[in-house]
Amino acid sequence: MDILLVASAFNSLSQRVHAELSDDGHRVDVVLASHGDDAVRAAVRDTRPELIIAPMLKTALPEDVWREHTCLVVHPGPPGDRGPTSLDWAIAEDAPRWGVTVLQAGAAMDAGDIWAAAPFETAPTGKSDLYRNEVSDAAMAAVSLAVRRYGDATHKPQPQSDPAVRVVWRDAMRAPRRRIDWERDDTGTVLRKLRAADSQPGVLDELLGREVFLHGGHPEDRLRGAPGELLATRAGAVCRATRDGAVWIPELRPRRNSGDPAPFKRPAACVLASFPDLPPLPEAAVPLELPPGRRAWTDIRYRQRGPVGFVTFSFPGGAMSTGQCRRLLAAYRHALTRTTTVLVLGGARDFFSNGIHLNVIEAAPDPAEESWTNLNAMNDLVEAVLRTTDRLVVSALGGNAAAGGVMLALAADEVWCRTGAVLNPHYRRMGLYGSEFWTYSLPRRAGHETAERLTAEALPVSAATAAALGLVDRPVPVPAREFAAETERLATALAASPDLARRIAAKAAARERDEAVRPLADHRRAELDRMRAVFFDPAAPYHALRSAFVRKMPSGSPRPTAPAGLPLGGGAR
Repeated sequence: MDILLVASAFNSLSQRVHAELSDDGHRVDVVLASHGDDAVRAAVRDTRPELIIAPMLKTALPEDVWREHTCLVVHPGPPGDRGPTSLDWAIAEDAPRWGVTVLQAGAAMDAGDIWAAAPFETAPTGKSDLYRNEVSDAAMAAVSLAVRRYGDATHKPQPQSDPAVRVVWRDAMRAPRRRIDWERDDTGTVLRKLRAADSQPGVLDELLGREVFLHGGHPEDRLRGAPGELLATRAGAVCRATRDGAVWIPELRPRRNSGDPAPFKRPAACVLASFPDLPPLPEAAVPLELPPGRRAWTDIRYRQRGPVGFVTFSFPGGAMSTGQCRRLLAAYRHALTRTTTVLVLGGARDFFSNGIHLNVIEAAPDPAEESWTNLNAMNDLVEAVLRTTDRLVVSALGGNAAAGGVMLALAADEVWCRTGAVLNPHYRRMGLYGSEFWTYSLPRRAGHETAERLTAEALPVSAATAAALGLVDRPVPVPAREFAAETERLATALAASPDLARRIAAKAAARERDEAVRPLADHRRAELDRMRAVFFDPAAPYHALRSAFVRKMPSGSPRPTAPAGLPLGGGAR
């Protein structure tokens, strides 16, 4: 079937729908609704789709389009739910179950006939994490069902006038409803408010007399203070006291009219560093290996279960700054000092990695220099994985990965990937040649021809396609909440494998042979020469593309079959 996707942005869900419908044999084109109604009309005219699907839409489709074509809209709410911030309300009200509905576009928002729906259990996590996992799984199931039903030509969609459909309109959640009352709100309430707005729009608040948006939230187990007081920093996040506890806030965003030259999300400590009246805050570090009974939040951890070590990490948006790369490398080196035969890298839900941190780079006094420093730190990490020869290393992808994050995963001996994750193994849409040893790892797994095609086409691939291409060794078909436990079970079985010693020896021998053919240092040097030329050329497109991506500005019109704005470095938010 010829299907046209209309999306306000080619975000994680839109990419998954594109990739998995393509896997099913459909011809899928894409147009961004953000480019205006005329662009949508032109795409419809040029592609002549049999079906139009809107996986993520913030504006109405042109009336002439939905009147003349069947247009299905993905709504992140159960049947009968209506309104532009449904998922925010589900999190704020602590709904245990929610759903996704695929309905037909019409004159009234979210009021069209229902073609398919899928329920899901919510999780105590942020909106963006929930959206990329539980919502995405349910949405893909509902979209696939709706496409099959449409193709069948006999299915009659369910009108919302059906008495079985309970219609509930939820107004947009405005800033006053999101505001935190630090004197009155308990920790659970504060976390729900933060999590309901963690990606967008954030929670507008005041810190040291300045208005900023708070993004993300995690509970703290020990630190306490006066409600609203800033208590400490950790891994770039800031800890703030509630009336009965404290929360960690990973990112802050200055208001656009604040005068801050970088009014976009950044690590909280980086934003606070520009406040002249910031009181001294201690760095409340915790050990990589938490002692029993502690429930402290941190972004990198190490734990060991018998012969298996686990280096888990989770960074907002999957982006990895210079400091985050260096801390993760230190954790990896710590793991190498422990006696294990299998080392798992990753294993948390949501993003694995999207490579270098474009927001931090954009905010730096010298973005070119910070690009170079960040990329070298990322290369150091990937090289450490590639040079590990005394145990098997597994990359466990609980969610999406892009650009250098994919290459970090491919540096391991095995790649395990949750089904539903989307990979973007390319750099071109940020105007970059690429690094992180992609010229070694990608052809080693997929062959030179496929590696060149993937980096040139610059399109997302599903976990299933990645497995078929050799990028993924084991698709893991479990819900996001079960991925960590399933990874541990699989790793334990791998460590008990009778041929493990043989595999480790064979791995070391293969690395030695490859080094004799072309040293890793040569791959690194050649890639970095290309990247340095781009970073330090003020006229290189990378700088405008990076700035447009970070500041959420238009960066040009996409081709329908290869949409602009794929996540590179910053990730699909």
